[in-house]
Amino acid sequence: MRAAAVRCLAVSMATKSVAGWSPREKMKLKSLLLRYYPPGIMLEYENSGELKTKSIDLLDLDPSTDVNALVEEIQKAEPLITASRSDQVKLLIQRLQSKLKQHSNHKFYLFKVLRAHILPLTNVALNKSGSCDKIATGSFDKTCKLWSVETGKCYHTFRGHTAEIVCLSFNPQSTLVATGSMDRTAKLWDIQNGEELFTLTGHSAEIISLSFNTLGNRIITGSFDHTVIVWEADSGRKVYILIGHCAEISSALFNWDCSLILTGSMDKTCMLWDATNGKCVATLTGHDDEILDSCFDYTGKLIATASADGTARVFSVATRKCITKLEGHEGEISKISFNPQGSRLLTGSSDKTARIWDAQTGQCLQVLGGHTDEIFSCAFNYKGDIIVTDPQERALPPTERLCEF
Repeated sequence: MRAAAVRCLAVSMATKSVAGWSPREKMKLKSLLLRYYPPGIMLEYENSGELKTKSIDLLDLDPSTDVNALVEEIQKAEPLITASRSDQVKLLIQRLQSKLKQHSNHKFYLFKVLRAHILPLTNVALNKSGSCDKIATGSFDKTCKLWSVETGKCYHTFRGHTAEIVCLSFNPQSTLVATGSMDRTAKLWDIQNGEELFTLTGHSAEIISLSFNTLGNRIITGSFDHTVIVWEADSGRKVYILIGHCAEISSALFNWDCSLILTGSMDKTCMLWDATNGKCVATLTGHDDEILDSCFDYTGKLIATASADGTARVFSVATRKCITKLEGHEGEISKISFNPQGSRLLTGSSDKTARIWDAQTGQCLQVLGGHTDEIFSCAFNYKGDIIVTDPQERALPPTERLCEF
């Protein structure tokens, strides 16, 4: 079993890190960086005078993995990892294993309330870098705002949409924010200077979901026109359109290795698509009402769905089967997300609460109350130790709550 796990890790890593490498290229490794979530090692290297990065993804790493055997496989697959670097790589993997052993049984408490927009909020996102120092909020006031987590200061207000902003996302590098609107467009913004970079047009109805892929070079948008469009992030060029749902799209996102796309719809189903050719490979069923949100865990092994039927479900990507059902909310569940470790799920509901669940058993571990209206959005930060909730509170100004353990 242990040897099989090592082989699986090595094949997964080699496919991504060796692609595009040529022995004629002069590459020099500059540094090794640890990535806890999902487990991996980032390589900073110099290629013909240009500094570049790539990753060794260790998505199947667990505390029992044979580290020595794994390092040997990495050395065989990755030319930048020479024998002189083996001890350093071994130490990084052992640190990752120690992190995987940690349990996230902590409780969250309210530590900050942000007075955000004049009109109700629709969505919220935390930046994806390890610093987790910025929050983006979208609103019915047609703007997106960028905030400091620590001070609550507003850095920028992004203006340009002609209708409500209902979805938003940081790119993985945390240099851009994308916003989707009821005006049928999506926009990309530079978070340093607050300027609009370009607008994505092509949907015939409102855009209600968007996200970047892991590399940050593609964006996916889902619309009330029943379609999903994949775009190039640097040019805004349309790559392909996914057609198959028979009702409005509620969520659309890539898995970690960018091989699959997950879409949720108000037709009560989720669909899995091959990201290389845009073909549907599976349909997930079981909910009794509209699916309002869906997500992958960080390894891409699990899918979670949230529904207007008041329940959430966890599916295995490998088998396409439901492995657990989350029950307890007294209203529809509008948002769901895994923590970075993949062990917990966070849900937000029209019953004015957010809840934390055990992702394997479906047990409710904590109820986060305090809001006076339904919760539209909620999210974990990169480390999983801060939660932000985004309600549609009618008392002005709307608020946003930060909880930490």
